[in-house]
Amino acid sequence: MDLGLKGKKALVTGGTRGVGRGIVKALANAGVDVLTCYQNSSDAVTSLEKELKETGGNHHVVRADVSDPDDVAALLAQAKEQFARLDLVVNNAGAISHIPYADLPFDEWRRIIDTNITGTHLVIQNALPLLRRGSSVVSIGSKAVEAGIPLRSHYTTTKAALVGLNRSLAKEFGGKGIRFNVVALGVIETENLRKMPADQQQLMIERYSAKTALGRLGTPDEVAGAILWLASDLSRYVTGATIGVDGGIS
Repeated sequence: MDLGLKGKKALVTGGTRGVGRGIVKALANAGVDVLTCYQNSSDAVTSLEKELKETGGNHHVVRADVSDPDDVAALLAQAKEQFARLDLVVNNAGAISHIPYADLPFDEWRRIIDTNITGTHLVIQNALPLLRRGSSVVSIGSKAVEAGIPLRSHYTTTKAALVGLNRSLAKEFGGKGIRFNVVALGVIETENLRKMPADQQQLMIERYSAKTALGRLGTPDEVAGAILWLASDLSRYVTGATIGVDGGIS
């Protein structure tokens, strides 16, 4: 199905691994020109650059730390130089850790807050001059906001904040025809899961699959499907929403 995305311009933060990588590749395959970023060099960066080159289009993979205001300003300056506009912004870059709340160091609290919520704020604010009527901004959220997960209080706080930010921006910029939505994820099978020892990996798959209505984990491609829809005119009356891509997890 042609969603009419060919020639559109997108920024996807944290797009070299996992869910972000799936989104970047799906957009490129749909004919979207994509700028994405990474924090640290890795084989994943090199392999994505190769894949995007083979896909064709005007794609760029650059280093940027979304929690650093100067890095974000430079990232959006590059978007302006390469694309002149942005039809889609996907705030995917994020950080997570698992620490008992009573033992949570302030520096770790700040790291998660700075990456997950301040980073999103910086990207959106710097992207505003490049957005236009019909542009779509999507932030990757989490079903953890509804469930509450021990050892992740700092992470869950940031994902809850995204929902509030999203609703306010949808109201503030609706008159300009710019849409803001959150895609709240359940458990998605990425390379991080596959890196676990086989017995631990199997336990995780069985445990979380049993919590879903569909009886399985999600894939980055399935998350990307929601992003493609939100980037297209099919969702032109959808804004301020939090959309679960979670297999019916509870």
